[in-house]
Amino acid sequence: MTEAFLRRVLLGVALLGLAAGLAMRVGLQSQLWMGIGPEEIWAAGAIPVVIVLFVSILRDFWIGRFGVDAIALVSISAALLLDQSLAAVVVAIMYAGGTVLEDFARDRAERSLKALTDRSPRFALRKSAEAVETIPVEDVHVGDDILVRAGDVLPVDGNLLDPAAKVDEQAVTGEPLPESRRAGDFLRSGTVNAGEAFTMRASARANQSTYAGIVRMVAVAQTAKAPFIRMADRFALLLLPATIIVAALAWYASGDPIRALAVLVVATPCPLILAAPVAFIGGVSRAARAGVLMKGSEALEALARARTAVFDKTGTLTRGGAQLVERETAPGRDTDEVLRLLACLEQASHHVLADAIVGEARARNLTLSHPAKVREHRGAGLEGIIEGTQIRAGSRALVLGGSVAPIWAADGERRYAGQPVLRVYVALDGRLAGIFTFGDALRGDAAETLRTLKSSGIGRTVMLTGDDHWAAARVAAQLDLDAVIANANPAEKVEAVKEEMRQAPTMMIGDGINDAPALAAATVGVAMGARGATASSQTADVVVLTDRLRPVGEALQIAHRTRAIALQSIVVGLTLSGVAMIAAAFGLITPVAGAFLQEGIDIAVILNALRALRDRTLITR
Repeated sequence: MTEAFLRRVLLGVALLGLAAGLAMRVGLQSQLWMGIGPEEIWAAGAIPVVIVLFVSILRDFWIGRFGVDAIALVSISAALLLDQSLAAVVVAIMYAGGTVLEDFARDRAERSLKALTDRSPRFALRKSAEAVETIPVEDVHVGDDILVRAGDVLPVDGNLLDPAAKVDEQAVTGEPLPESRRAGDFLRSGTVNAGEAFTMRASARANQSTYAGIVRMVAVAQTAKAPFIRMADRFALLLLPATIIVAALAWYASGDPIRALAVLVVATPCPLILAAPVAFIGGVSRAARAGVLMKGSEALEALARARTAVFDKTGTLTRGGAQLVERETAPGRDTDEVLRLLACLEQASHHVLADAIVGEARARNLTLSHPAKVREHRGAGLEGIIEGTQIRAGSRALVLGGSVAPIWAADGERRYAGQPVLRVYVALDGRLAGIFTFGDALRGDAAETLRTLKSSGIGRTVMLTGDDHWAAARVAAQLDLDAVIANANPAEKVEAVKEEMRQAPTMMIGDGINDAPALAAATVGVAMGARGATASSQTADVVVLTDRLRPVGEALQIAHRTRAIALQSIVVGLTLSGVAMIAAAFGLITPVAGAFLQEGIDIAVILNALRALRDRTLITR
């Protein structure tokens, strides 16, 4: 028998006892055998709740926990001892009903997180030379070719083998529209094939893939307990003695023990203290829908307290790797056509930029043809013939030799002199036709994210990078940063984060293995990654599951809103309970009326806590 089922049984027994006693009281049925009347029936409905409460409190006390369940036990027991069995059964109903309502609220709050584990793939279709066989997902090995049918969930991480595919990543990254993927692209487990069937090659075992990492983090998120919730538990330690003192004073001043009972009844806010966990679980669930995984409510609480944001540069503020920064072409030349011819030639190259150039052309839907008579100049570039056109591409020395660059290229020559970029010069039939500049490009949403963070309580932003001062300055010039720290190794990054933490709670945002120590040292670490198996994602408290920076701002806003809702639920609920206790002490509220009033307060604060689940426009576009 589960605890949730037992709570529903207790509620049913108490309701049945109340109804049977009321039926006897109004004369709808004759008195039962052996002289049992309504009071005894009401007491019988309340006693099972008392027994379960007593056992639960003993169990919690044994493991070092203490809460306001004790007030419920005291109030029901006092009502029974004072022959106020109607009040006892009403309080029992309100307590059991509150726990059932809390179960409902918690189930609703966890629904988005449970959906992740419920849809975990269990089987995979492995291709071989002979046939396609269905195997348990645990039996997939790195290097296996996996067939993914239309609508199937990808069972493991891998790389696309077919020329193209459509993948729906919403469940993992929060991206609302299917993404187009091309041969060689990385595919995440847990995403869905939104197009035709395709074949992928496994790059990780199931338990080391993206989705397995997410599921593990969800398990942590569902069980973690935030310091803020522990603060709510401390409210309980203060509330019990305060309640007993007020009840004793009411009894002493009036000489009426019923007043003391009324005080105890209205001070039974068990679901109230549960409002904070409901709010935090709702916030974690809301963040998951936005493509941000928080490792429990403790991470969300820490994020809400952050006042300084420290960013890694490469892969965090920038895209990482070689990105096309600028295209310059000679007058009369079509830019896309020059890029297409360059990409055709680069198909024959193993240079670090070749994949970036070919990928850029394919992203623009440019048709590529095969190069002929390709000759590679090691370390400098290559030349060949594309559709009858002689093309030479590579370094300035290879393409221009000692010649002066034409007038149209002079501005770029001055602008990028000494900068940490790679420039590919392209000559067609012996004449310079274009220059393509590659570098670590700034993310398109970086500036917007910094503005969002500053409007959400972040007072200081810092870029912390291992790159040199020139590279750091080039990126920093495009952003509103308060400080830039360059040439920092992992140990120096940790010291820099600790120095910031001496001034204010600090969030560290990074993506690489070298960022993992700093992420662990910060008040809250945020990993840019989408892969739960990386060192940074394992170390961080928060993981951004999509390749964008914008969700960092969304996560901070969700954290602030969730914490505000939880605090509001606790403060307002306890304030109303305090007012009701004073009214009961002066005889303005009877025990039965107090039970109904307190339950109304409890329901109100739990429903308020559920607001943390709601979607709302977080960032003004």
